[in-house]
Amino acid sequence: MPSFDIVSRTDLAEVENALNNMRREIDQRYDFKGSNCSIERNEASLTIKADDDLKLKQMHELLKGHLTRRKIDAEVLDFKTPESAAGTSVRQTVEVRQGIQQELAKRIVKAIKDKKMKVQIAIQGDELRVSGKKRDDLQAAMGVAKALDLGMPLQFVNFRD
Repeated sequence: MPSFDIVSRTDLAEVENALNNMRREIDQRYDFKGSNCSIERNEASLTIKADDDLKLKQMHELLKGHLTRRKIDAEVLDFKTPESAAGTSVRQTVEVRQGIQQELAKRIVKAIKDKKMKVQIAIQGDELRVSGKKRDDLQAAMGVAKALDLGMPLQFVNFRD
């Protein structure tokens, strides 16, 4: 029986490459000269330190741009609320989302089931397994999942015939 998996994975090595490029650009840009701006990664969590809110917003744009250049969708970033650090500087934590959360998985399942397709969907941890009798049904299920506005990139992997 043909099947495939719906997952949401982010390559953390590519994230690290994007961060290295971003650090290099911050060191060379005129508007960041003399500033105390930095970004660090700890597993799937990023910490942005900036002098003020303006520089923090500029660093957001840099981060999104460098991730996009490395073929990573910027929607994987979950920006937490900025907190004030020493003096006027600000610090913000950014989570790199991995996997499909439970409520998001239920939304995908409901959308596919509402279309009355002849496929079975199983939630397996942070991914979904879709199986059916015909390849065309599976491709239609992929189309429905792509059309949803989830705020998170999806990948379709492990297609078996």
